[in-house]
Amino acid sequence: MKIADLITWFEAWANPAWCESWDNCGWQVEPGILQEKTRVLVCLTPTLAVMQEAIAENANLIFAHHPLIFNPLKSLRTGEAIAEMVRLAFTHNIGIYTAHTNFDQVQDGTADVLAQILELKEVTPIELTQAGLGYGRVGLLEPFLTLQELLATIQTRLSPPNLIFSPSADLQQTISRVAVLGGSGASYISAVAKTGAQAYLTSDCKFHQFQESRDRNLILIDAGHYATERPACDRLVQKFQSLNLDWVQLSQKDEDFRQFFA
Repeated sequence: MKIADLITWFEAWANPAWCESWDNCGWQVEPGILQEKTRVLVCLTPTLAVMQEAIAENANLIFAHHPLIFNPLKSLRTGEAIAEMVRLAFTHNIGIYTAHTNFDQVQDGTADVLAQILELKEVTPIELTQAGLGYGRVGLLEPFLTLQELLATIQTRLSPPNLIFSPSADLQQTISRVAVLGGSGASYISAVAKTGAQAYLTSDCKFHQFQESRDRNLILIDAGHYATERPACDRLVQKFQSLNLDWVQLSQKDEDFRQFFA
């Protein structure tokens, strides 16, 4: 399959036109590779480490969730990470393509994969954007779990370096309805509370957002940006493997940009 065909296939599933106005989905760098056979490296975030990995693997496409270019650029200068990424992309004929908020909304996108990992049933979007699609997912646990069991399940299946949750008087309380949203999802706390969810798994939550969540009788669980979105990249690799690609691999150089001192 040629790169142009892969992108056509993907955009029929997760149209970049669905991305938010503040977002930047689609081609970040396209150095004239559309007619080449696809050798794709999938990652969460396009970094210099991922670019070096792509060069070493003779890949010609980095397919990322996070945009390389997020804010309007005023210059490209030697020594800057984005400038170096662009230079290497053109030097080695490696395209960089991003699927961000469009990928968040679709079936088997970031939120759906989290819901599947927790084996939620009767799943619906937290916020509907169009027929059958939307941000986040909410569903039922079958069987029900205690809060302690739910936290242990998240720790086991997502392996976050640090799992944070709202103050709770009883870790043995029964949890039946859970909401999930990969990445920064604290702005959806109010919407989640209206779904009847008892617990909400997301990331990048601030101090007072934990307070807001508690005041709404919602247990907020922060597993970190990397842990909540990286699984969708793995699922994307599986989907690509079902196509006739020359080569596809999940990046081994993707990074969680936070470390926790033990």
